Amino acid sequence: MNAAASSWAWPDGKRLALSIVVNVEEGSEYSLAEGDAITEPVDELGVSLKKPIRNYGNESNYRYGLGPGFRRIAALLDEYAIPATFTAAALSLERAPHIARYIADGPHEPCSHGWRWIHQFRLDETEERDFIRKAADSIESTTGKRPVGWLSRYLHTEHTRRLLAEEGFVYHMDDYSGDSPFWDSSSGRPMIILPYALDSNDMKFWIDPSLTPQQWLQYAIDTFDWLYEERAPQPQYMSLGLHLRIIGRPGRIAALQSFFRHVRSHKDVWIATREQIAAHFARQAPPA
Repeated sequence: MNAAASSWAWPDGKRLALSIVVNVEEGSEYSLAEGDAITEPVDELGVSLKKPIRNYGNESNYRYGLGPGFRRIAALLDEYAIPATFTAAALSLERAPHIARYIADGPHEPCSHGWRWIHQFRLDETEERDFIRKAADSIESTTGKRPVGWLSRYLHTEHTRRLLAEEGFVYHMDDYSGDSPFWDSSSGRPMIILPYALDSNDMKFWIDPSLTPQQWLQYAIDTFDWLYEERAPQPQYMSLGLHLRIIGRPGRIAALQSFFRHVRSHKDVWIATREQIAAHFARQAPPA
């Protein structure tokens, strides 16, 4: 951690920053139709296929995210004036131009979630560099904004941060170690790390089918309230990860609306994209 970091603050003395992350993975997941050797294993039903059989039902569940799921989330972002970071697989945006246009026309940020939503840790260094570059070029083409941040699908390689820095990326999200930005120079170049959060992520609905929207909402509110009231050594932010096909369902979307209402009832909160958070941190606490 940069020694000077303790002297910085959020803009206008805000007590807490909030980062809303909307994952766009639909249309980029594993599928036999794409020539993949496996069927997408992440499935709300929890179906584990021992043989590579095309799962038409799960494919339709993903398509739901691109339609009604996206529509409902976008409506709430607009209603509550929430700028979001869209961690998007590049191919998903190519196949869903209405989402790319929404990102392009609004205050939102595209962050790269890979060329496709696949395991990049299986790639060698040359393949991974091509994967990173292809994703950035594609997202810039579809949204008009070149991504400066990166989120892998679960795992990354020992080369990832160095390759990201060499390709012009500013921040990396594959970290869960804290609630504040920090610098990492282990790859040879300073990279801003913006930790992500899994505990408040709406993926919990798929991991734990017994979880109710009210329970998820209460956990999100409790997280927000604690961080808002806590006087930590470093300025903190809350990270809330969402998925089009998950929180966008009619039985869950009201929980997100209630969370936005709760946040908007607090005045000392900076709701920002991760690009804005990274840029502010870089100005306030440059690397040693």
